[in-house]
Amino acid sequence: MTGYETFCKIRLWHREHGLSFNQIGRELGIDPETVAKYARMEVFPRRKSTRRPSKLDAFKPVIVRWLERHPYSATQIYQRLCSDEGYTGGFSIVKTYVRAVRPTRHPAYLSLAFAPGEAAQVDWGSAGTIQIGTTRRRLSFFVMVLCHSRMTYVEFTCGEAMEHFLACHRNALEFFGGTPATVLIDNLKTGVLRHPFGQQAVFHPRYLDFAAHYGFEPRACNVRKANEKGRVENAVGYVKKNFLAGLELPDGLGALNTAGRQWLDTVANVRIHKETRKRPVELLATEAPALRPLPPVPADTSVTRVVRVTNRCRVAVDTNRYSVPARHASQRLVLHAFADRLCFYHGQDLVASHPRSYERHRDFEDPDHVRELLDQRRRARDAKWLLTFYTLSPQAEHYHRQLSARSLQARVHINKIVALADIYGPDKVARAIEDAIECQAFSSQYIENILQQRERLAPQPGPLHLTRRSDLLELELPCADLTPYD
Repeated sequence: MTGYETFCKIRLWHREHGLSFNQIGRELGIDPETVAKYARMEVFPRRKSTRRPSKLDAFKPVIVRWLERHPYSATQIYQRLCSDEGYTGGFSIVKTYVRAVRPTRHPAYLSLAFAPGEAAQVDWGSAGTIQIGTTRRRLSFFVMVLCHSRMTYVEFTCGEAMEHFLACHRNALEFFGGTPATVLIDNLKTGVLRHPFGQQAVFHPRYLDFAAHYGFEPRACNVRKANEKGRVENAVGYVKKNFLAGLELPDGLGALNTAGRQWLDTVANVRIHKETRKRPVELLATEAPALRPLPPVPADTSVTRVVRVTNRCRVAVDTNRYSVPARHASQRLVLHAFADRLCFYHGQDLVASHPRSYERHRDFEDPDHVRELLDQRRRARDAKWLLTFYTLSPQAEHYHRQLSARSLQARVHINKIVALADIYGPDKVARAIEDAIECQAFSSQYIENILQQRERLAPQPGPLHLTRRSDLLELELPCADLTPYD
């Protein structure tokens, strides 16, 4: 059958350009009578359906009736057609038809209501990456929402590990000024070890200890049931659309969290919520009395592990190196890793503490940690210089005792005198030491002055130099007196 494009060409060439049927047929490679037939048509004819009858056609009303009563599977319908209706066709055509006519079922959810102080919901969100110094780090944000008032807390971090998870919980509860009865979380590994389908969740012991300290009951939503914590899911989307959309991320987490806190105070928690039709800060005033009071001592949010100190007094954490006192070199210490700092313990004693850096391949040294090692090296170096000084003269030891009795910096004077021996020679320095003892002059300046005075000799007279040869001819020499020889 001639296509629509060929039909348009025939009409155009015949009616507009005046070509004959034979000319058009030769140009398009079709029979002239076919050209004449399409040239006389006003509308392109539609193709007639060529679908062959199917063995399933007679059973289609039955299938529709069954599906309206119960959501049978295609296999069940095929079995009933064969056993009850006498169907003799194949299974694939039944499956295709069932997929086409099965009513679409959209999920439906209940609107949950929460009493004041009853529950809060927690979730993480992803915000791309952020520049930390010279390093790009993945940026996450923690969101906690009070279910009754919709009061929201947001904190940005460079990790979702246990120390970040617990620290964000603590900061959120302090932000709200109290603790709800339950906290609903997703099945993330920092909070839930495993959650078998249809069974109770097994929580992480560290998270259970934290929950017991603040007095709330942790709950995990069912697997693949994110709708059970819909309030915090909506809050995560609201942060992305309202706060992060179009925001140029600053360098460092401090400025970003400051901007986030200002956004919470001026936008998120003071807006008219579309569900409650009230401001979250106003509802918080009615929910706050129902929250449980915070404990007097904040919970420990650190993660503890054993680390090994290198022989250079360093501990590697996340590719960064942190110094510890030299006396703990090549030993094992206990690291308490917080979200913002690192603490190193030897037994019960805190031996080192550093702010935690989220850059990579940096070295952080506390000058106090290497001072002991430097003092040891300085004492060894001073002992070596003193032995060298004693070899200069038999009187050197007596000179050192007298020098120590008179000066608070005897070590500096000894080092300078040894250096003078390299310049003037050991013999000259030894003689200068003996002379200084006779003069009761105990100082490196006296020794240096004696050496300089002995090196300062009177200059030898030089020959007479005349600038012009004519000067030799103009010299007048007196006649010699020969009378003494008479």
